[in-house]
Amino acid sequence: MTKVKEGQPSEENPEELLDLKVTEPKDWAAGVPAVYEAFKDLVHETGLLRGLGASLKMNQKGGFDCSSCAWPDPDDDRSQLAEYCENGAKALAEEATTKKLTAEFFAQNSVADLAKLNDYEIGKKGRIAQPVYLPAGATHYQPISWDDAFKKIADKLNSLEMPDEAAFYTSGRTSNEASFMYQLFVREFGTNNMPDCSNMCHESSGTALTEVIGIGKGTVTLNDFYDTDVIIIMGQNPGTNHPRMLTALEKAKKNGSKIIAINPLHEAGLTAFKDPQKVKGFLGMGVKLADLYLQVNINGDMALFKAVEKLLLDAEKQNPGKVFDQEFIKEYTVGYDDLLKDIDKQDVPELCKLAGVPVEQVQEAAEMLRYKNRIIICWAMGITQHENGVDTIKEITNLVLLKGSIGKPGAGLCPVRGHSNVQGNRTMLIWEKLKDSPRKKLKEVFGFDPPKENGLDTVDSIKAMHAGKLKFFFAMGGNFISATPDTNYTAEGMRKLDMTVHVSTKLNRSHLVHGKEALILPCYARSDKDIINGVEQIVSCENSMGVIQSSKGVLKPVSDQFLSETQIVCRMALATLGKKTKVDWDKYATNYDHIRDLIEKVIPGCEDYNKRIREPGGFYLPNAPRERKFKTEKYGDKAAFSVVKLPNHKLAADEYMMASIRSHDQFNTTIYGLEDRYRGIHNERRVIFMNPKDIEKAGFKAEDKVDLYNTHNGRERVARLFVIVPYNIPERNTATYFPETNVLVPIDDVAKGSNTPVSKRVIIKIRQHQPVK
Repeated sequence: MTKVKEGQPSEENPEELLDLKVTEPKDWAAGVPAVYEAFKDLVHETGLLRGLGASLKMNQKGGFDCSSCAWPDPDDDRSQLAEYCENGAKALAEEATTKKLTAEFFAQNSVADLAKLNDYEIGKKGRIAQPVYLPAGATHYQPISWDDAFKKIADKLNSLEMPDEAAFYTSGRTSNEASFMYQLFVREFGTNNMPDCSNMCHESSGTALTEVIGIGKGTVTLNDFYDTDVIIIMGQNPGTNHPRMLTALEKAKKNGSKIIAINPLHEAGLTAFKDPQKVKGFLGMGVKLADLYLQVNINGDMALFKAVEKLLLDAEKQNPGKVFDQEFIKEYTVGYDDLLKDIDKQDVPELCKLAGVPVEQVQEAAEMLRYKNRIIICWAMGITQHENGVDTIKEITNLVLLKGSIGKPGAGLCPVRGHSNVQGNRTMLIWEKLKDSPRKKLKEVFGFDPPKENGLDTVDSIKAMHAGKLKFFFAMGGNFISATPDTNYTAEGMRKLDMTVHVSTKLNRSHLVHGKEALILPCYARSDKDIINGVEQIVSCENSMGVIQSSKGVLKPVSDQFLSETQIVCRMALATLGKKTKVDWDKYATNYDHIRDLIEKVIPGCEDYNKRIREPGGFYLPNAPRERKFKTEKYGDKAAFSVVKLPNHKLAADEYMMASIRSHDQFNTTIYGLEDRYRGIHNERRVIFMNPKDIEKAGFKAEDKVDLYNTHNGRERVARLFVIVPYNIPERNTATYFPETNVLVPIDDVAKGSNTPVSKRVIIKIRQHQPVK
């Protein structure tokens, strides 16, 4: 149990640990254990018939979209048995649970008592069954009617001195329909303050790719994985974060592709895969995935790529036109000569030293790429969440452009998005930066003037809370306090707000770190049936490869007090804007087809939305780079090479680099359990993975209890009581689980150009644990 000090948001001062057990890490992912763990959770939370019935409809045509990762469904050859992974099943179990939190629960449990629980315990309590309200100064949430909840929101919003005193957050699970209506309300209300989870994950990808190829999305389709020569996977752990990707990698290997894995930790899901839906996998026989594993230093990826490019340039000089695609470069790109000058002056041994990878292995990687041009490069937050995340993605793009590996089958860029519809949210204009074209279209269709000024993103919203510039915060899903950086600083800001409102399915930490008043509004889960006036509604989502497809829930909701996110937005808008509004909110709250009619008028590529969304498998949004059409703001109709500088990796003698990672038993901030079996960690999360040599040099030993801390910008941040676990990780590199160490991520430490928190390279120091007095 945790002792919570006044002003602290979570278990910052744990007094004791659970019974940690450490076993040998796995060298393969999935297999029969994945099936067992998935169904164990489903049966426990939902019962056999409810859980199994829903699982057979997840990610199937005519069924519902998984609420966890955004990995695409196959266009045609979907499994009729299970088109989901272990963590997808656990996500379903979380939201389809039959446990529910009634008025009695909130009467018996004060906010202070609930705050003593860890995030895992909080999440396992059950579905929130009715709207609840926490008055100013109160200790317990209490039931409130929907009408009264919307009135309180409207009164608070209408009492603000200006619309920019409010911020409206969006998580990645929100449907396209709800997202579109949400941004419509926020802009008619008069602000662009729309922080979202993209700000914290792939904003660096969108920023870099928009600048150099003209679109902030990936350029490949799932079928490209089945017909490629080389796949590079970097800054990503598919076995835990995107397990369905393993099936695509297995098929790629079968078709002759080579895989290069780049990651500081050896991860089971990059090493081998046992497909439990195939006889060999079920019997324990797997397929090797990584042909070459480059165990790079944290944020050593740019140095590694520059070294590879230097080796390829040397080979190009010996065989002109055989290594680089000179025809593609001449026709489609700018900046080639400047890039060559930068590459030519690089020193391969020095770059390899910075990357932490032996020269021989880098040479092997270059050799694998030398005469290949069907290359796919995949990455996730291990690349984006660095100070130089935008520049590293530009360097990744440099290699793709040099090889002409874009706009052709089996080749391209693949930022692997995390949350289910985070990419769709941005397509639906959830963004603090509203461009001129959609702003004009919104005015044309709806007749009001959307605000022109850029709004606040996630980091800037937290700073504005702290400075007293924000008074009201609305969260459409998510667990803001656990997802964001600098936890104590963020909590201080949240508590200064006049009102916080969260649309949620389950209880989470953010409900316990609140403004002077707080509301929790319970909504349908993705798997719940949404029936309005006797008609089952469908919604739509966009996966990480730009496919928009329908999603229709199949389960009877466990409470009759739920509303859909779309209905919540429409009723909030009507209550707030009243007769001033130019939008028929009642019309759109009762039939989502009407919303899709609006979407096709505003969003390019969404023509015939209602028709195409009902086609099996949905439809692809336009993606010009797939056709070798590049339209960039700075470079016209050309893709651009970039000359970027290496980051500074200098550390003091007692400093370490720390990357925050997920355990296998979680998705984002949702903790499914306490078993990270792939890394051999059982029944505990407060661990720090360290190189054995570092442990010895620092005078520690395995399973020592330590505190982690830093003093960035003069503010001490401490994550207390962690257990040292020796691990195969480069020296001076460490790893811990997210969100337990978010408290160490400085609010001012962000990626240049994207303002994304640098959660994957936090500078820390380590000392023996000091109990709180």
